[in-house]
Amino acid sequence: MIWDAALIAMEAQLSKPSYETWILSLEPVALQQDTLILRAANSFNRDWLQNQYASIITESLQATSGRPLSIRFVLPYEDLEPQHEEIEEVILPSDKNGIEDGPEYNLNPKYTFNSFVIGASNRFAHAASLAVAEAPAKAYNPLFIYGGVGLGKTHLMHAIGHYVLEHYPHLNVCYLSCEKFTNQFISAIQYKRSEEFRNRYRNVDLLMVDDIQFLAGKEQTQEEFFHTFNALHEANKQIILSSDRPPREIATLEERLRSRFEWGLITDIQQPDLETRAAILRKKSETENLKVDNDVLLHLANRINSNIRELEGALTRIYAYASFAGRPISVELVDEVLKDTLPAEQKKQVTVEDIQLLVSQHFGLRPGDMKAKKRTRAISHPRQIAMYLCRQLTDHSLPRLGEAFGGRDHTTVLHACDKIERELATDRELAAVVETLTMKLH
Repeated sequence: MIWDAALIAMEAQLSKPSYETWILSLEPVALQQDTLILRAANSFNRDWLQNQYASIITESLQATSGRPLSIRFVLPYEDLEPQHEEIEEVILPSDKNGIEDGPEYNLNPKYTFNSFVIGASNRFAHAASLAVAEAPAKAYNPLFIYGGVGLGKTHLMHAIGHYVLEHYPHLNVCYLSCEKFTNQFISAIQYKRSEEFRNRYRNVDLLMVDDIQFLAGKEQTQEEFFHTFNALHEANKQIILSSDRPPREIATLEERLRSRFEWGLITDIQQPDLETRAAILRKKSETENLKVDNDVLLHLANRINSNIRELEGALTRIYAYASFAGRPISVELVDEVLKDTLPAEQKKQVTVEDIQLLVSQHFGLRPGDMKAKKRTRAISHPRQIAMYLCRQLTDHSLPRLGEAFGGRDHTTVLHACDKIERELATDRELAAVVETLTMKLH
């Protein structure tokens, strides 16, 4: 893949902290003509990458591909604009058919069961994953793992892949993202190689698809995946899926797919507690040979409670800063480094009341309108936006959110969130409003 080759080039040029913190945080989405679309984790990362790393990324891509490529950064909520031009999968120039040959492992060697830190937040998901790895297609099929960004879903999927390859080397293992499945499907249609595409994914022993929620709204891809799922399940092959939400909450997902995703075991991963966060940092420091005192690790774990990715990224930034400045890593240094880089939501917990008040002010409404029974669009649409933000920025359950919005049923909240999510995919003005409100809440 073009991106993989560029990664090797950049790893040789950049310091380890810079490479791991910024470059590895990017996700290649698609290649539209000569522009590589890269998804950044958030707006802060996007701006920093644009200002500090755009040149080296572009130069590495051009050097390794031999093509005059450019890059464009997008955010997680952004859908790519429909293109009339060719949209190809991110592949090497020598492979023009959009379908790669050979086994598609794509497994990170660091993501194993041994390196996975077990805590109360992920114990059941870990046990289920290990059971599936030990007996593919005999324990839970499909296995559906869901949870927020950076909590360990991908780690568990890679760990399963490594275990199966080690203990059952005769099995054909395939891991890929939902975006890659979609892009290869589009390429297969474009190059009239649909049959080859189907044979590729319907003849594996273990299929793992990450971020399956991105099937939402893609009717043709859902149709193709439906038949792929059926073919594998009927052949008693193992299927593992991950998502940022359970099947019932994936908007515009066909009911026949939703029901199949629920056939096996559904398990979730929650945000890690303080002890688990500290253990994760300790494991990271030992693996990377970083000399950090336990009291510093505990302090850092106490400062960041969002997800593992941000936790480990913060440790890398702190170690890099200490190395560059020639200073020992201390509690004071942690606070100094995190003062400007720590996401604001870590400093102040966003509440439902905060969101209701801000949305009301933005749209010129009274705070009480958020709980009122009025259904005029001037009130109902802002209320739906507020529900969506509450779902994204708080840990409250749907029933609890319904209660906070005037005693509404949880299905009303779910409908509102699905509606706003669909609108965000096509309405740039609404996306800008949601982004602005989110930033103000932080």
